[in-house]
Amino acid sequence: MTRRLTPGLLVVLGFLSAVGPFATDLYLASFTDIARDLGGDPSSVQLTLTAFLLGLGLGQLLLGPASDSRGRRPVLVGALAVFAAASIAMVFSPTLSVFVGLRVVQGFSGAAGIVVSRAIAVDLSEGETAVRALSVMAMVSALGPLISPPVGGVVAQLWGWRVVLAVLALIATGMFVLAVVVAPESLPVWRRHRGGVRQLAARFGMLLADRRFVGRAIAFAAGFGAMMSYISASPFVGQAVLHMTALEYALGFAAGALALVVANLTNARIAERVGPGRMLVLGAVMMIAAGLAFSALALSGTLSIASFIACAFVLTGGTGLTMANGSALALARADAARGSGAALLGAGQFAIGGLSSPLVGLWGEHTAVPMALISLGWAVIAAVGLIVARSLRES
Repeated sequence: MTRRLTPGLLVVLGFLSAVGPFATDLYLASFTDIARDLGGDPSSVQLTLTAFLLGLGLGQLLLGPASDSRGRRPVLVGALAVFAAASIAMVFSPTLSVFVGLRVVQGFSGAAGIVVSRAIAVDLSEGETAVRALSVMAMVSALGPLISPPVGGVVAQLWGWRVVLAVLALIATGMFVLAVVVAPESLPVWRRHRGGVRQLAARFGMLLADRRFVGRAIAFAAGFGAMMSYISASPFVGQAVLHMTALEYALGFAAGALALVVANLTNARIAERVGPGRMLVLGAVMMIAAGLAFSALALSGTLSIASFIACAFVLTGGTGLTMANGSALALARADAARGSGAALLGAGQFAIGGLSSPLVGLWGEHTAVPMALISLGWAVIAAVGLIVARSLRES
């Protein structure tokens, strides 16, 4: 059993936790092509994103606690095998309905890459070093949204959206192989939770009764909701409203994703000194500022390509700080039930993400107003979560 969190292991865990960014961002620029070829409209293609996120949320809710009782490694390896198989099958989807169904399976199984990797990192670290570990993981994971859009945009333009899905299948297979070869068992048998549904409900109840855990979980999930409001609407805002080409959109999206890398790199270097609570507050302030600017520009009709990218940079940077520090501080409260704690974080995160996607599409695909206002709303909810937790007083 491995009991050291080495830099190499952190990089692998970060890659495995990038299931979400790779599986969502790689094919964003292909939405309109998928809608045309499979006989759907752009809003129905957004359901493929919603289906994946809902599967991801449910998967974390079940696979996290399973790793508390069965061990981290068997849950991670088994689930990623299914994730790779579903990703391969998706390349050959004949209809949009089959595509959506496979996305649910892909999301449910891929959830292990997020929830179990996060639990392993916290198992093998202590106190505020967990903040640094999760920040490094998030920085590696952020390479997914940094690399995926331009790669997906170029591949879609040259060879079409099915080849984009083939690239995703290759990545999924690589994740499975790395889990088999590298992922350790970090949870000793004597620390595992035995019992069935009743004990699982008791662990969830214990965590949900902890105000500090709940407040930080709200901030974490709402931060993701703000980012997903931007991500799910950005293809239509960029291409239909601002008239960007698929490649221009992909490069602009990657510039916004760069903020995640910068934010998590900065957080990993200074969070232990400044305090994760203060870094969490800074992230919430950045999200609110970006949401206000987005809303003012969208409502006034003055949103431009440059301001779109600038607001996205600040929004995603604030999300990076909020999610890294919020998750570390919340999981510090979970103690031995970290798989269950990570499951609640992830379930809330992707339930809100799945809700955000259809919400931003309610007013059509030719306005940036819903994206801006809903991003701002989630940023405000994140700030409310911080008030509930009063995390600043503890740092």
